[in-house]
Amino acid sequence: MCLHDHDAVDAKPTSAMTRRGVLGAASVLAGVTAVGVAGVAGAGSAAAAETDATAARYPGRPTTVAPLVIEGGSLVDPLTGHVVEDAVVVLRGGKVLAAGTRAATRHAVAAVGPGARRIDVTGRFVLPGLVDVHVHANALADAKALLSAGATSVRSGSSSFYQDVAMRSLPTWAPGLAPRMRAAGMFVSPLLGDSVLADPDLAPLAALPTGIQSKQDLRYLVKVNLSRGVDVIKTRANPRAGLPEQDPTELVYDKEQLSAVVNAAAGRPVLCHAYSEVGIDGAVRAGVKSIEHGVFVGDATIDRMQGLGTNFTPTMSAIVGLLESPDPVLAARGREYVPVLKAAVKEAHDRGVTVVAGTDSFGTDVDPIGKEIRLLTEAGLSPLDGLRAATTSAARLLGWEQQVGRLRPGSLGDVVVTSRDPLADGGACEALDLVVAQGVVVRDDL
Repeated sequence: MCLHDHDAVDAKPTSAMTRRGVLGAASVLAGVTAVGVAGVAGAGSAAAAETDATAARYPGRPTTVAPLVIEGGSLVDPLTGHVVEDAVVVLRGGKVLAAGTRAATRHAVAAVGPGARRIDVTGRFVLPGLVDVHVHANALADAKALLSAGATSVRSGSSSFYQDVAMRSLPTWAPGLAPRMRAAGMFVSPLLGDSVLADPDLAPLAALPTGIQSKQDLRYLVKVNLSRGVDVIKTRANPRAGLPEQDPTELVYDKEQLSAVVNAAAGRPVLCHAYSEVGIDGAVRAGVKSIEHGVFVGDATIDRMQGLGTNFTPTMSAIVGLLESPDPVLAARGREYVPVLKAAVKEAHDRGVTVVAGTDSFGTDVDPIGKEIRLLTEAGLSPLDGLRAATTSAARLLGWEQQVGRLRPGSLGDVVVTSRDPLADGGACEALDLVVAQGVVVRDDL
């Protein structure tokens, strides 16, 4: 029985606290500047925030990005595996103006003129910016750490106070300050803790004696998220593996509860934290877009994932990290989980499930996305497929396949450079020499 005062079917978030006010507060918590707050508050939707900077109410204009020419390296296309030697990539206005041979790009180089910054990367490999599909960024320091590690596009795995929604507009107004982001807002989970303070509309959920369990309460929480402009919904089937007092195989939400979340999401993709076979299978049957962690996924569920197009984000970095825990329960959990997860990744990939790269990094404790690529190759993916997991496959999952994951005219100006061959070395992207985000150099170790 529902013991609070919102209706199971018709409940809608109140307009007393505006979206502008909620996101303005989130911006302050995230450490976003006044310009960033203005950009967030004026954005009418995720699409508007990404494509129409003039929609913001801020009276100024977004920062202008200077042209950049990156030349002399071996340009790798992750989709095809094709390599262009002695290539040139020309960035203008935060986008790729041209990419290819010197002959094919000479007009673009001339167009940006002598005022463009030129960076010689001879002897190195040039790649599109990498995509991390599972992060938790709650402040600018977190965003900067992700960028420095090579993740120029990310999907949030939830934030504590809508900071991810607030930070999403930063690339428009302050290029190079934060990755391009798909925001998840509040975690659809039984207990929100202090996150109920993020939004007055969450207050009724604090009174629930057993937490957010009923379908009507799940739908309500999803609707609050949607009202604040999230791009995706994050939920769970099981507890956390990283807390020794929790059992990651216990079922938190079953298929019917997860179906209520998916239906309430109204077309927004749903990512689901799941470890047990029962939890994973229920989430896949419910229609989630991706399974996060997925250690004990079974054969029948892998087949179902392949048939439904469900993506698999194994977060290898996070699970392998359990091995280094000083807590004996977590270390033992790591020893049990790591070989099982490696086998699951290889089996899923071999049977046609799309494996994508996500580190589950939290705060400034960032695992480089290049480490995740290496761990995927150690689980059985080829270096090229590992690279695709953090470029083309990840971009497709996030709906950015036309802009992210390849360097071609019109794509977004995100570039990473490494001295190691990514088609032969699964760990090549752990050692980045240059990171460019939204046309701005954010890391230069050349």
